[in-house]
Amino acid sequence: MINITDVILAIKSDAQVSVLDNDVEQITWHDGNPTNITNQQITDKIAELEQAEVDNKSAKEAKLASGKAKLKSGDALTDAEVSALFGD
Repeated sequence: MINITDVILAIKSDAQVSVLDNDVEQITWHDGNPTNITNQQITDKIAELEQAEVDNKSAKEAKLASGKAKLKSGDALTDAEVSALFGD
């Protein structure tokens, strides 16, 4: 689960905010929300960050599979494949 406070900070890195129970309806803006961040913007950013997580996971899995196949075939590995395989 993505933390609402982290989402808000991804939108505005210097926001001063607290969130009760990770609920978008229970946000306290300690700075008065000077840029008027809306619940819709927060919801949209959550979807964007969740999709980025899925995309990153898929890309890592693809590099891992490619690296394994290259190891089996003897082909040279890219740096990204080495990192996916060995966490370097």
